[in-house]
Amino acid sequence: MTEETPFLTNDAVVFGILVTILALVFSTSSSKQAFWVKFYRIVPSILLCYFIPAILNSLGLISGEYSKLYFMASRYLLPTSLVLLTLSIDFKGIIKLGPKALIMFLAGTLGIVLGGPMALFVISVIYPDILGGVGPDEIWRGLSTIAGSWIGGGANQTAMLEVFGASPSLFSQMIAVDVLVANVWMAVLLYWAAKPDRIDRLFKADSSAIIELQQKVEKYRAGILKIPTMADTMKILGIGFGITAMAHFIADIVAPYIGQHYPALSDYSLDSTFFWIVVLATTGGLILSFTKARALEGAGASRLGSVMLYVLVATIGMQMDLKAIFDNPLFFLIGIIWMIFHVLIMLLVAYLIKAPFFFVAVGSQANVGGAASAPIVASAFNPALAPVGVLMAVLGYAVGTYGALLCGYLLQAVHQGLG
Repeated sequence: MTEETPFLTNDAVVFGILVTILALVFSTSSSKQAFWVKFYRIVPSILLCYFIPAILNSLGLISGEYSKLYFMASRYLLPTSLVLLTLSIDFKGIIKLGPKALIMFLAGTLGIVLGGPMALFVISVIYPDILGGVGPDEIWRGLSTIAGSWIGGGANQTAMLEVFGASPSLFSQMIAVDVLVANVWMAVLLYWAAKPDRIDRLFKADSSAIIELQQKVEKYRAGILKIPTMADTMKILGIGFGITAMAHFIADIVAPYIGQHYPALSDYSLDSTFFWIVVLATTGGLILSFTKARALEGAGASRLGSVMLYVLVATIGMQMDLKAIFDNPLFFLIGIIWMIFHVLIMLLVAYLIKAPFFFVAVGSQANVGGAASAPIVASAFNPALAPVGVLMAVLGYAVGTYGALLCGYLLQAVHQGLG
């Protein structure tokens, strides 16, 4: 996948465009004009925050590959937003959500482990030539890296690349499949996050615990709400970015140490710097939720955290190139069938256990998108639920390598059985 120079190469310009897009979306979505009211009944605002940058990227005006904004947002703004969003977390409310959240996460993992081999089997029966690769170019090797990404994340994807040895050219094509299919699915989740009641009624799901958690958090926020002073805002930013700084400092020491002295722990992504940044930032926010810092929620801590999260949404949209589907349509077809199988498994399990669609969406995104996007999907239901997405995403790091390895071996078995 070659990197083309976009029309706009200055990240300051691109960042200004992204923030302007966010401002326009939120100003129109809060408008009382009849046109905008009807428009946003159909199109969720968060979907536009995601898709407009994707369109600009696909047209070559901006580039997610060329820009460093996603790295900035994921490494600086994401951990800071995790701190601010967990500052007023309600532990008892989350515990009351029960085991269904975990069951749906594991159902999503199972759907990915089995979906890859099933998709490869279906396409190879119809198009046997797709199995024609030799050695490092065998398609199953590349697909195993997608499994690593969709269950765990970037660190798990790299691990699968090293274990199964896909060629650089095949790996670059698989990255395109990974990014586009995963992002399209995220867009679908964001759309339905605005109207989960339809699916919940169909599944006869009991979402009372989720509603109770939302109302409890909202009631708490309303009770301590105040007009923030400059000191309040600086405290919030100081705490958020300060803990992010500590998380980076510790992660830069711990991750390489584990990688060098305890390589076996890499199976749990414990040698990944990003893993430690996410875990430490989240832990910092959780610890502060038991202190007086919790009161900063009244001055808008979660609102500032949400702003940072929406900037991340826009930079994620920048990674999506809608034209890439025409480069290797069969690869994308495998990815689409794979994702459909994952979704069907989750919907079946949700129907059987009467799980709310919230658990389907966040459980899926905790697998496919990880810590960068699971809180985005959770907050699309309600900002009070963002911490649930964070905690579920951390599970993906723990099971990512094992699930991806199993998927890789099943992909190899299908390839050898039909090849």
